[in-house]
Amino acid sequence: MVTILNDPFFKGLDRSVGDVNIAEALPPACYTDPAFYEFEKEALFNHEWLCVGHEAWVKEPGEYFTCSFIGEPILVTRTREGDIKAMSAVCQHRAMLVAEGCGKKGGFTCPYHHWSYALDGRLVDAPAMERARDFDKSKVRLPEIKLENWLGFLFINFDASAPPLAPRLEALANAFAPYDLKKADQPSRAEVGVSPYVQVHPWNWKVHFENSNDGYHANRLHHGPIHDLCPSELSIFPELPSNTAGYLRYNATVDIDISFNPTKKAVLPIFPGLTEADRRRFIFANVPPSLFIFAQNDYVIYSILRAEGPEVTVADRSWMVAPGAMRQPLFRERLAMIQSTSGSIVAQDREVDALVQAGLRSRFATRGRYSWQEEAQRNLNSWLVPRYQAAWKRLNSGTH
Repeated sequence: MVTILNDPFFKGLDRSVGDVNIAEALPPACYTDPAFYEFEKEALFNHEWLCVGHEAWVKEPGEYFTCSFIGEPILVTRTREGDIKAMSAVCQHRAMLVAEGCGKKGGFTCPYHHWSYALDGRLVDAPAMERARDFDKSKVRLPEIKLENWLGFLFINFDASAPPLAPRLEALANAFAPYDLKKADQPSRAEVGVSPYVQVHPWNWKVHFENSNDGYHANRLHHGPIHDLCPSELSIFPELPSNTAGYLRYNATVDIDISFNPTKKAVLPIFPGLTEADRRRFIFANVPPSLFIFAQNDYVIYSILRAEGPEVTVADRSWMVAPGAMRQPLFRERLAMIQSTSGSIVAQDREVDALVQAGLRSRFATRGRYSWQEEAQRNLNSWLVPRYQAAWKRLNSGTH
């Protein structure tokens, strides 16, 4: 079988970085080729910080949630001591999963043979193992995965030697500082009616990521009286430190306190730390390869993306509001107004994502040029390409 993975291919990725007015899109195969997706596992997912959830999903000791990333079952829980732990959800006996979904427990018991683990992953009971020679249950535990908490978002890294994430996200943290996201209200993982929801999409994770922060299409695909309040031509791409592990776009609005709902104005309490300048713009931010955040003055949406194949993306979405907003009269009704409008916008995006993925499979798909309003795509390329090229060099040198 012919493979695209060769030196000329990776050298050619240089054309996707640099000035946005010169750069061109990544090769279509980066979005469709199974061999390239397998390469991405080593180039990105085995060594980069991956968002898996939010600390609000494990507020109390014993609360937990599960997910998978590149096929790895992951368990996140809060211990009795109040620490948040990320672990493999795979029982160390016969590989049965010890937990699924989310909830609250005092520990985890494998349903297959009833090996039991404490909230911190220690094996506490292994029935009928007294005859097993040299078996010491004190030496058995669910493998722990490196975890970091950034603004309440929980990131894991399969690479135990990976450098910390937060120092490389200082610029994004400063941008979101007026929102004080760690104090924001949001639904629990399992709260009925307003819980985060998971969707499986038939497109590459980069297609989803690019669409989420594409100012160029905003007043074209979403043209209308509501989205036109945030014009594409008012996109602003701040210059960030070269080592920043993410990127963002400010988009000015045509008036103060604009919100995506039928009234066109904020209907929920405004985040109290926002200045007048903050209230005249939205923030679109990405922490590749897994987190997108959109912030308007009364409502914040975030999406956690998990690549599960070259053309399969799992998206876990939720929202935040100002402290105390969920206790306001008619909160659910006002929230429904916003979510109905945002849902219509998202539906347009999802239709486009599917059609873009179909187009990327075509023999006629090309490496298109960018508008200045697509600076975020060039920023994503600038994050991706050095990692792709370094991994290719590492793999071909025999150094892993």
